[in-house]
Amino acid sequence: MAIVAAYFPITDPTMIFFVVLMIILFAPIIMSKLRIPHIIGMVLAGVVIGKYGLNILERDISFEIFGSVGLYYIMFLAGLEMDLESVRRKSRQFLIFGLLTCFVPLILTYVMSRTVLGYSHPASFLLGCIMASNTLIAYPIVSRYGLQRHPSVQLSVGSSMISLFLALVMIAALSTFLTATGESSILVFLTFLLKLIVFIAGSIWLIPRLARYFLRRYSDAVMQYIFVLAVMFLSAALSVAIGLEGIFGAFLSGLILNRYIPKVSPLMNRIEFIGNAVFIPYFLIGVGMLINVRTVFTSFEVLLVVCLIAFFGTFGKAVAAYFSSLLFRLPQRDGNMMFGMTSAHAAGAIAMVMVGMRLEIAPGVYLANTDMINGVVMMILVTCIISTMMTEHASQQIVLTQSRDAISYPGTPKTTNTPDDDEKILLCVKYQEIAPQLLSLALLMRNQRLNRGLVALNVVYDDEKSVKHRETGLRLLEQLQQQASAAEVQMQTQVRLASNIANGIKHAFREFSSSEIIMGMHVHTERNPKFWGDFIQSLYNGLNRQIILIRFVQPLNTLRRIQVAVPSRAEFEPGFHRWLERLSRFAGQLDCRIQFHGREESLVLIAEYINNRHPNVRAEYTPMTHWNELPQLAAAIQEDHMFVVITARKGTISYKNALERLPDELQKYFSGKNLMIIFPDQYGDQKDEHMSFTEAQHHEETSLYTTISQWIHKKREVKE
Repeated sequence: MAIVAAYFPITDPTMIFFVVLMIILFAPIIMSKLRIPHIIGMVLAGVVIGKYGLNILERDISFEIFGSVGLYYIMFLAGLEMDLESVRRKSRQFLIFGLLTCFVPLILTYVMSRTVLGYSHPASFLLGCIMASNTLIAYPIVSRYGLQRHPSVQLSVGSSMISLFLALVMIAALSTFLTATGESSILVFLTFLLKLIVFIAGSIWLIPRLARYFLRRYSDAVMQYIFVLAVMFLSAALSVAIGLEGIFGAFLSGLILNRYIPKVSPLMNRIEFIGNAVFIPYFLIGVGMLINVRTVFTSFEVLLVVCLIAFFGTFGKAVAAYFSSLLFRLPQRDGNMMFGMTSAHAAGAIAMVMVGMRLEIAPGVYLANTDMINGVVMMILVTCIISTMMTEHASQQIVLTQSRDAISYPGTPKTTNTPDDDEKILLCVKYQEIAPQLLSLALLMRNQRLNRGLVALNVVYDDEKSVKHRETGLRLLEQLQQQASAAEVQMQTQVRLASNIANGIKHAFREFSSSEIIMGMHVHTERNPKFWGDFIQSLYNGLNRQIILIRFVQPLNTLRRIQVAVPSRAEFEPGFHRWLERLSRFAGQLDCRIQFHGREESLVLIAEYINNRHPNVRAEYTPMTHWNELPQLAAAIQEDHMFVVITARKGTISYKNALERLPDELQKYFSGKNLMIIFPDQYGDQKDEHMSFTEAQHHEETSLYTTISQWIHKKREVKE
């Protein structure tokens, strides 16, 4: 044994990283066999391998660095995945729960410390602040269950930030008043508040501008990821510089970047993957290595401190959670979730007790004594176990309830989330410049619950250059497939030879049983000056399913508003709900406002649909009495807006003669704008396209009457 012990603790960096990876690999496997949340396994593994356990690894600088990154990652992800619209609408609930979950455990712990443990006022206040805050250590559990946007989870995350912020400010004030005297202490604290206000205001002003500038100009995946991490660490570093913990800055940067990183984007997938695979487990193992279980059994005083701190702090969090759930009329399972999410303490508590270790209240006497430090460290283990097990239990309750609710009402009308949804999006790609953006649009519009793959199609003219163009198409589709894989979305690809591009797309559409088409507008206008290009007009007249045409000026994740022009009687078209559903998902994923312009009767139905299906979408409704008012919207369309036109094919109920002027108006008034044109489904669910003498498959872009009218108008201008 002595020979074996001589090799420990391991100091070789390669072996240290290998041991950590083995823990990350096997802890979930072992914990799942024991039906215990694997997060507890990470913490317990840290206890076993640390210097207070088997002394296999020493908590060196790598655990400090990776642990800090992991903690920042948890807070950053919590900010990124917040539903900001829910926060705005339920700000009162967030504030109430945040104040309760902060001050209830603070007061209970303070009173207990003064009366039972006999601590001084400053020491009791420090311990109360530690128990007032909490760490979202159980957040990966709700991510695994897909409950990041559940109301109880959102309340827990928001209240955690409020309580953490208040605790950090109170500890900063305590440190200021203990280290300074008289008027200087007040001045120092006011200076701290001024720096805090400048930091928050500067972050809100600067980070969005940096994000829009960078994301518009650089699409490289690695560069975008590094940029996001740089913003997170800069914000954390500035937070430390003004006297707060870095976790506050990490969460703030996540909140600000929330709308620039859609949840379904490959960038978000990379952020979550790397964090959950390496940094967050490293942090959890590092927390376990700090825990010395033996101290509990060294003396009765330490055991008493651990039990009292853990009980009163956890009891205070439980009171706040369940009282808030009753106040907000939430079910008990939501109260369980709120308690589980807000009851854990981790590195934040250690950072706060470290502040007490540095504050000297008398010569050689520090604010935090040894018993308090050991009690806080052991309390971390106890609360992590309680938090993870309660969160796991609450998550299962919520998921099971949602499943029962979906099964219990078989007679309800079918929604877009049912298995009967025929959604299968076909991407028609040709130009390298816009193909990645088309895929991003499809990812934002697809139904994640169905989790169906996409189809990417490249149609090549069957001519003497077909071999070269086919190779180019294969390379383009390969790049798109990699982009889809990064977002964990399956994609089928096909390069198709055709003598007629429109017919090639239509044949592929039927072969893949697609439900709709997304394609870019032609970008090389010098080759074909027509607005629709060579074949789009033939395509939308020969296919009665939804077609979305789009022109990009800047990346989708930098859009601030979507402006939608809706023609009268659009609600009577068979495809009304399909395009409305796609636009609602689009706006919801980007967390940007969507403004509908149309007749009152159409807007009422649109508002009813969005309020029922997508209540978190920030929608606005502006009456537009006549389609002739379309050019007037141009003044309100800014460079970071997307202008969407719902049009119609000839012979349909919402078609009007004014739509014949649409190409000219779009070229004249909306040039250089982000533009989307939607041709809705026609003829209901009819699958087979047919052609007859009475219903032509081709219509000219400009009618003869319009041409004659323009010619007469020009003649009059010449005479005048």
